[in-house]
Amino acid sequence: MTAYWISIYQEITDEAKLAAYAELAGPAITAAGGRFIARGMPAQVYEAGRETRSVLVEFPSVEVAREAHDSPAYQEALAALDGGAVRDLRIVPGVE
Repeated sequence: MTAYWISIYQEITDEAKLAAYAELAGPAITAAGGRFIARGMPAQVYEAGRETRSVLVEFPSVEVAREAHDSPAYQEALAALDGGAVRDLRIVPGVE
């Protein structure tokens, strides 16, 4: 069953660290089987929505998404981020 990695950036505190993270994270995620579906600022928000950067990545399964997050390549990206953003990251199983 597919899974989705959803990352919401509550606050970006250091654009340079975010850029360093992105340079490493994108290749790490795709190499681990992820496919970027959406990323950027929302076109519209409703209810309690906030104008914050969001990223949606599709994976073949929850396990593959977990392995991608825990991989050495992605952990290197997280080290580069080093407090440059406050994020909410979750892995959600797809509906089949």
